[in-house]
Amino acid sequence: MAGRYGNLDYPRLTKTSFAFGVALFALGALGHLAGSAFFGPLPGWESMLLTDMEILGILIAFFSPIVFGIVLPLTE
Repeated sequence: MAGRYGNLDYPRLTKTSFAFGVALFALGALGHLAGSAFFGPLPGWESMLLTDMEILGILIAFFSPIVFGIVLPLTE
């Protein structure tokens, strides 16, 4: 039987969205380190893009287990 939001696989959504957040954070952090090491000072837009990737990665990794693991299953 499909729930309120369709037939969602909450454990899979929780794991993949958390992994996406961690990967986004890791790419942003590694981009800062590798970009500065190999190419010198990064342009402002590139540094801001990598910083935004880090911030979004932390937010997604923090909130995805709460949303997909706790809130949505309780509202079914």
